[in-house]
Amino acid sequence: MVQGLESVTLFSENATRLAQFYREKVGLEVELVGEMGEDGNDDDKVYEVKLGEGSGLYIVDHSEVKGKNKEPQRIIINLEVDKIEPEFERLKKEGVKVVQEVYHLQEYGLIATFEDSDGNYFQLVQVKEN
Repeated sequence: MVQGLESVTLFSENATRLAQFYREKVGLEVELVGEMGEDGNDDDKVYEVKLGEGSGLYIVDHSEVKGKNKEPQRIIINLEVDKIEPEFERLKKEGVKVVQEVYHLQEYGLIATFEDSDGNYFQLVQVKEN
């Protein structure tokens, strides 16, 4: 029986660069840096990004991933924030590419969509208070 979502993994041609983007531009904390496999090849890195309680986000090197994401709309990572407007403005000032400005999704909350350095989309979400 499925108990919940354990994690989401973003594979990259350059996990170090992508983890740096999420740390420096988005402001997420990288909690763990490790090596994939047991062959001592330090080219294959794994980064665990701290997201608070619950599910995790991993950024991992993958030898078969090349270049930017060609279908970034397929999977979008939502990052919950308490106040979207100041976070939206901060990311814009950091030079993060805006895909969609802040908009309201009825019965849900506010959403803004951005693109990371690998071309993946991620969203800031301010959920509606009950």
